[in-house]
Amino acid sequence: MSMILSASVVRVRDGLPLSASTDYDQSTGMQECRKYFKMLSKKLSQLPDRCTLKTGQYNINFISSLGVSYMMLCTENYPSVLAFCFLDELQKEFITTYNMMKTNTAVRPYCFIEFDNFIQRTKQRYNNTRSLSTKMNLADMQTEIKLRPPYQISVSELGSANGFAHISVVEYKGTGKISAGKFQTCGFVSLNG
Repeated sequence: MSMILSASVVRVRDGLPLSASTDYDQSTGMQECRKYFKMLSKKLSQLPDRCTLKTGQYNINFISSLGVSYMMLCTENYPSVLAFCFLDELQKEFITTYNMMKTNTAVRPYCFIEFDNFIQRTKQRYNNTRSLSTKMNLADMQTEIKLRPPYQISVSELGSANGFAHISVVEYKGTGKISAGKFQTCGFVSLNG
């Protein structure tokens, strides 16, 4: 069964978790994915604004905007267009609900935990696709994903040595993958191309 398993809202500059859905699955695969969530959270400022990490039976998708990233974990067969529509909906609600000044000055993790109520309701809606009534939004997102597909992160790109990323995004132009030949041991990345 394809479904969204969990979601979180993270500040891009430092990886501070602002809100997250409560999930009860303690399987080994889910534990591993939580590690990937944390690793990605620390590298958000070095990554493009729309990405997917495929981890075997699960995918982690995220979008970033205005210094905040919206991340979600779903089964590998969950449709990409639905995943990014879900994230887009979280983003719109979060921006509408919270002042960006508050998110920029937050000092403790999960200080917007009440946003979990919205995450849970939205997750439920997207997990029951028969009741999903965002057909127009789906068409728009499908077009957007075709024009600008999410960057595919590999698990090896999350690896680090001495805390420095092995990614160089200098040649990133909005689509495709970073080739293995572009890896470096410098922790500095330019997105200006």
